[in-house]
Amino acid sequence: MAVPEITAIIPVYNDRPALEHAIPESLRVLSTITEHFEVIVAEDGSSDGSAELVQEYETKSTFVKLLHCDSRQGRGKALNRAIQQSQGSIVCYYDVDLATDMQHLPELIDAIRKGADISTGSRLLPESDIRRTEGREIASRTYNFLVRLMLGSRIFDHQCGFKAFNKAKILPVLSTVRSDHWFWDTELLVRAQLKGYKVTEFPVRWRAGKGTTVRMKDIFGMGSSILRLWWQIHVSKN
Repeated sequence: MAVPEITAIIPVYNDRPALEHAIPESLRVLSTITEHFEVIVAEDGSSDGSAELVQEYETKSTFVKLLHCDSRQGRGKALNRAIQQSQGSIVCYYDVDLATDMQHLPELIDAIRKGADISTGSRLLPESDIRRTEGREIASRTYNFLVRLMLGSRIFDHQCGFKAFNKAKILPVLSTVRSDHWFWDTELLVRAQLKGYKVTEFPVRWRAGKGTTVRMKDIFGMGSSILRLWWQIHVSKN
């Protein structure tokens, strides 16, 4: 098998039902973009048979790889580990529920091919087509406004689980990111912008998934993380 151009990472924690759709759909869409790719399922201590499902796919497809952890380490750590072990020069990840329409994957990858260091889907641009509850919409817009205000980010949607990276450029940033869980996406984007990285953000079609592990308390709990990162950047200088 040739060295992959693209590594697609799917972070998973007790998401077997969604994974049953996400793996074949990933293989289908990625095969239309390049012949040389790999799908890494970053399985983070699941107890619902997610790891066993991926192992079944591994026996049938050379494109699928399981990256298992015996105990839960957090979404951020799982992504860090998967990116570091990826073989592709372009690395992307997306949520297992495929909340962001996979029709956008070619655009996500193409932005990196054209010179962006990071590309990210956005649910908060005027052209975005999203469907979720009013409460989650308000919480998301408030959170992202605070990130832009306090951390100086130019991105509108930091938490959309649909991103791609130039692997060589992103590895040095990973070593500076301290967040282990949901704030990982935001911290990575903020620190990359501080380094002058080129970030491409584009509107996507997004539908809230059923039974995902993202909870409202995860969103509201990020307030302290924003303050902590502000302190690290402006006071402790690290």
